[in-house]
Amino acid sequence: MAEKIGVYIDESSVAPLLSAEELVAFVKEKCGGACPIVKSHKRLSSEAGVAMIKADVDSGEIDAVLICGTSPRVDWDVFNFGDKVLTDRVNLREFVVLSYKNPDGSPVAPGAATPRELTAMVRDYLRMGVVKLQKMNRPNPEMLETVKTILVLGGGFTGLNAALSAAGAGSEVILVEKEGVLGGKAAGLYKTFPMSYPYLEATDTGIDTLIAKVAGNSRIKVRLNTTLKLLAGAPGQYEATLASGGSEEKLPIGAVVLAAGWTPMDTEVLAPFGYGTLKNVVTSAEFEAMAKAGDIKRPSDGRAPATVAFLVDVTKLMEPKAAPAVEDAAAAEAKPAEKKDGEAEEPVVTFNPIKTPKHLAYASELTSLVALKQANYVREKLGDAVAMIIYDNMMVPGINERYYKAAQDNPGIMLTKGTVTGVTEEGASLVIAAKDTLLGGEITLAADLVVLPTGMVPATALDPVVNLLYRQGPAFPDLGLFDGFADSNYICFPYETRRTGVYAAGCVRQPMTMAQAKDDAAGAALKAIQCVESASRGVAVHPRSGDLSYPVFNFVRCTQCKRCTEECPFGALDDDEKGTPKPNPTRCRRCGTCMGACPERVISFDNYNVDMIGSMIRECEIPPKIEDGGPRVLILACENDAYPALDMAALRGQKWSPYVRIIPVRCLGSVNAIWVADAMSKGVDGVMLLGCKYGDDYQCHFVKGSEICNRRKENIAESLKRLGVEPERVEQYQVAIDEYDQVPGMIDQFMDMVLKIGPNPFKGY
Repeated sequence: MAEKIGVYIDESSVAPLLSAEELVAFVKEKCGGACPIVKSHKRLSSEAGVAMIKADVDSGEIDAVLICGTSPRVDWDVFNFGDKVLTDRVNLREFVVLSYKNPDGSPVAPGAATPRELTAMVRDYLRMGVVKLQKMNRPNPEMLETVKTILVLGGGFTGLNAALSAAGAGSEVILVEKEGVLGGKAAGLYKTFPMSYPYLEATDTGIDTLIAKVAGNSRIKVRLNTTLKLLAGAPGQYEATLASGGSEEKLPIGAVVLAAGWTPMDTEVLAPFGYGTLKNVVTSAEFEAMAKAGDIKRPSDGRAPATVAFLVDVTKLMEPKAAPAVEDAAAAEAKPAEKKDGEAEEPVVTFNPIKTPKHLAYASELTSLVALKQANYVREKLGDAVAMIIYDNMMVPGINERYYKAAQDNPGIMLTKGTVTGVTEEGASLVIAAKDTLLGGEITLAADLVVLPTGMVPATALDPVVNLLYRQGPAFPDLGLFDGFADSNYICFPYETRRTGVYAAGCVRQPMTMAQAKDDAAGAALKAIQCVESASRGVAVHPRSGDLSYPVFNFVRCTQCKRCTEECPFGALDDDEKGTPKPNPTRCRRCGTCMGACPERVISFDNYNVDMIGSMIRECEIPPKIEDGGPRVLILACENDAYPALDMAALRGQKWSPYVRIIPVRCLGSVNAIWVADAMSKGVDGVMLLGCKYGDDYQCHFVKGSEICNRRKENIAESLKRLGVEPERVEQYQVAIDEYDQVPGMIDQFMDMVLKIGPNPFKGY
């Protein structure tokens, strides 16, 4: 706990609306002995400003530093005074000076007296900053002995590259492949898309060279005909049970790269295009095998086709097939297993595979590129044969545009935009019917062979692959959005799955080219190494990379309600033999969702806890009547999207109501209902919960935080009704980081609603 706080006002941040001298006097008067040093400086981030603070720290007069000026997102690396000194920031520039507007919307006149609303705002923020430090302790991270070995699951193109990347960075690697040979799907390809300049022709996959490099690397140990039966423990201290034949091997593992790849989609969905009934209708995977074997022939009679048609889009005729729902792993209950005398109990976990994955209802870059590549096979292997590509959408982003243009220039390749409406057989030929083509209205094209795209089903849709010994189940939780693909955060942290220490790469994460998979493999391998290093220092991985804190549990008051274990997005909490939450420190990403879930408030962080935010709320001065000083609205803003959006709005000259007070939270998932109760009982007129988007377009850095908050808000609404308080006084808003221009409008909309329904009935009590 900070007992001697040094408060420093940045004059350049508060000018011209505020007097740094007056702010210094206010802090000295209100904080007394808690703040033995209160100073201002022209620019705190300058060498002279930092040196001034450091001298005060070295003198021993203070044990904490409060910087009052710019946003904590600015100069975050400048104000670092060592692990023994607590340092925090009060955002006076963006949240007060730059964003302030008078209640009537007018700007502050130059040289005019400081408006009372501006004075009230800055004083609230200063008091909140001081009490926040007073409720903060220095985190005491748990330093662990960690295993540095990286386990790579999958010996295909992605897995081989991941193994080489990890080994090249100095890590020991165990490469596990379930088949008897390395190479995966790449070994069955004749060629792949262009991967180097001039990007005009398909190229060799290079898979044999990769296999040779792996075999010759002393840091990589290869296990063929092997699967991962069980992964127990946590990052840095995993124990992997490998199964091969009838034997098992247990190995210590630091982190995992999941590169299990993909399998072809069930071909029954291609039936509307004649697959399965018309012999000369094949998939692109079957066509690739022909090219690899050396000859392209019609299955019906073994003749070389003179015309080959490639259909890029096949979703228009397909009836949507609902995939069996995958059980929400977060809700799966662990059941006691039968055990022999002397054996410890282990939870029995289940996995429901997606037996019939539904075809994605859109074309992709891959279906387009495969058609272009295989059309060139026709020209290469069949001399005067003609290749026809029919597409609704030709997707060739980036440098692949050159490959597309090369196909356009090939006289033996015909490309036409159109929607295929059917494939029939007339004699020895196939007839493709299409409409809305570049050639006219409805047309028919005759071909000797028709090639349909192969859907890619990630390995994790059919098998858990990683087989985790987690309370929440052996596989990744199904979000119902990605058809079985590993649940990484595509936007912000593409390799991060919801199981810390397991990093997805390649087509198990999303469909991608081999060039993309190579980069993906390197990224996932480096993240796995970073995870192990972070675990050894007791700090968090992304998105709060380097965070020293960890949730502290007061198990004496724990009622074993299991809300924390069920709501944790990352499975950081198991159950012990008594059903009490069992922490796994290196799995935790410090989002605070467990803290927000706990009804007994027995979970906290040294530097972020229920009492801290509650105390900050109580430091806001609430006028007893709206006409005596305006309404008050509290904004709990997610630090990942909402807080930066507010910063950017202010920096771009946008303003908002002087009656709001903004408190950053790690994630809306960490919001405890008691904070809303504190605000309402104090007379706050409304609470805005401002966070990431959830639902189908979810962008929450902690995956479920915003969604969980929205569910809790429904319970809060019921509680408010029972107290006679309008539930609309508490509302959640979704904002992406690039929607900063919309945030002031959201605030204005909420303020208008508050003013319309009137003051909080608890105001003045």
